[in-house]
Amino acid sequence: MGSLGLAAQGHTIPDLPILIAGGGIGGLAAALGLARTGVRVQVLEQAAQFGEIGAGIQLGPNAFHAFDFLGVGDAARSTAVYVDKLVLMDALTAETITEVPLDDPFRARFGNPYAVVHRADLHRAMVAACEAHELVALRAQAKVTAYAQDETGVTVTLATGERLTGAALVGADGLRSAVRAQLVGDGAPLVSGHTTYRSVIPTDRMPEDLRWNAATLWAGPKCHIVHYPLSGWKVFNLVVTYHNDAPEAVAGVPVSKEEVRDGFGHIADLPRQIIESADDWKLWVLCDRDPHDNWVEGRVALLGDAAHPMLQYMAQGACMALEDAVCLSAMMERHDRDIAAAFAVYRDARVPRTARVQMSSRLIGEYVYHPDGAQRLVRNATLQARTPEDHYRTLDWLYGGSGLDNRV
Repeated sequence: MGSLGLAAQGHTIPDLPILIAGGGIGGLAAALGLARTGVRVQVLEQAAQFGEIGAGIQLGPNAFHAFDFLGVGDAARSTAVYVDKLVLMDALTAETITEVPLDDPFRARFGNPYAVVHRADLHRAMVAACEAHELVALRAQAKVTAYAQDETGVTVTLATGERLTGAALVGADGLRSAVRAQLVGDGAPLVSGHTTYRSVIPTDRMPEDLRWNAATLWAGPKCHIVHYPLSGWKVFNLVVTYHNDAPEAVAGVPVSKEEVRDGFGHIADLPRQIIESADDWKLWVLCDRDPHDNWVEGRVALLGDAAHPMLQYMAQGACMALEDAVCLSAMMERHDRDIAAAFAVYRDARVPRTARVQMSSRLIGEYVYHPDGAQRLVRNATLQARTPEDHYRTLDWLYGGSGLDNRV
């Protein structure tokens, strides 16, 4: 893909930077992508310093396609653990339902690996890449609360009352985006009633018979458990989820092991060992939004969770944000920095794909992760009959590069 430096092609770099609200993975990816086109950017992060909350995330081949485009492919690969397979287990019987091999045929088909990574490790690598780029400025303690725009630029208001002006604004400020609140105005996120509990434990505390080099999902009635190794096998990431009809959004609240146990008394002993292995549990109530067909208003565009927040069941939240960043920067180059035109084409390219992932995440949560009774039996019979080739064929639309078709 090579350098996208527009300055070398005689284009004028705008006097004003493009402002990016949010310094998470999506915001940093947007900064790297735009900077590689020769555009100055300033990333405005509300926290006191640039960092990530959370633990493991899964990265499909489409994420690595994006990393390569953004110039951080080697750094991303160096932080990852390359699992051998995706494993779906029946949490009631402790039997294997199906496996998706992630070996050489998978990589050959999709052009990149599947991996798991500690979110903080990946984020640090992206911060370092931004700090090393002369066209990227990072500013912490700068929460964007509102914006105003005219034909020459966008002025944002920070929580402190300070105002900053840029050529454009990218709202990458997450699920509760202030930029989205003004642009779309669709209120609070939708509360799913599903509560996720997360912990990270040293590998020697993980039950020996569950130390698999796999991204493993135990699917049970109205609940599931996920585990996989991280950080060079030093730790295991544990994520357990069940339906408890939680009425409001909560994020990162410490809870007791007893509370976590409450949702899993009906499953087999083997997966329940995972809950007993950890003590430091924190809860998140899962939220998303209905797909929306417009994330753009003139010189303002949304990206990542601000544009298309989704449930975790496709493991594609970060991947979609990375694809957004690639597409946005490619459209800016293709349209010679006509911001309104580039933003509009970016939206048109990304809405159908991200909406499909949003809707698929809801459906998979209901019919693959959490079914009971006859629906559980149908799931098992259907997935047990699949070959690796069958699995790969169902993933072609997601991993086969279609998300980056408009990148050059």
